[in-house]
Amino acid sequence: MALNSSQIQPFKNLELLAKKVVEGFITGLHKSPFHGFSVEFAEHRLYNAGESTRHIDWKLFARSEKLFIKRYEEETNLRCQIVIDISGSMLFPKDTATNKLTFSVYAAAALCELLKQQRDAVGLTLFENQITKHYPAKASPLHQKIILNTLEELLQNQTQATTTNATSALNQVAEVIHKRSLVIIFSDMFDTNSDNEQLFSALQHLKYKKHEVVLFHVVDKSKELDFEFENKPYHFIDLESGEEIKLNPTQIKQQYQQQIANFNNALKIKCGQFEIDFVEADVNQGFDTVLYTYLVKRSVLL
Repeated sequence: MALNSSQIQPFKNLELLAKKVVEGFITGLHKSPFHGFSVEFAEHRLYNAGESTRHIDWKLFARSEKLFIKRYEEETNLRCQIVIDISGSMLFPKDTATNKLTFSVYAAAALCELLKQQRDAVGLTLFENQITKHYPAKASPLHQKIILNTLEELLQNQTQATTTNATSALNQVAEVIHKRSLVIIFSDMFDTNSDNEQLFSALQHLKYKKHEVVLFHVVDKSKELDFEFENKPYHFIDLESGEEIKLNPTQIKQQYQQQIANFNNALKIKCGQFEIDFVEADVNQGFDTVLYTYLVKRSVLL
């Protein structure tokens, strides 16, 4: 069913913003940051003397003592699934124009536009304590408009406080994406329902399914990591549970910073072990700056 003009109108501003940002990206990038990802293994063939040794299967050589070359089949399109955490904690900070969810939506819209210009397929998955919406990757213009419409709705409706179960949701994501894809996650990775090892295991599940994974760890660095508050009493409210507490931040700052640093360091280490791209995404830097910095780095490495 086609979208009519009244349905398209709400997300025109977001679409125009994404196009403007991506035009700037393309000017600065020497090549596509996602080129060459969609390559699938096809078969082995015997190695011929004088050929490049780049694609020799050394594990097979260890078993057979014969040299074989891995052959691949290039696919015409990249499949990218953008995954956004829309739980209550992503609404922080409440007193600024750009919170973690808004940051994620703008970045996702820009990525959709970039992938559209490359004629690649893009999908969108939203989660709280489980998946709430899932659009599999497609390359049609109508599908991309539906995704932008969904992103626009997220910008307009940011009042509901919901809990997070990133572990359960990411395990679901791994199961519902049936073809090898580039999975880009926007989340603060706060999960009060699971321990850290279960959360890290969920990320590993995505790699087990042969996906390439990029994690944008979305935080307000000054408040959530550095805990920069004035030396006076504050009234803190949990955006997910609604629990309230009154205290002076200086009383717990050192302990808080140590605990959050331990978690972040463990997350970075696990991402490194699982070969997951870990991107520190501070909302105070702006989504375009964070995204462009990552895309430049990626295009250089490919």
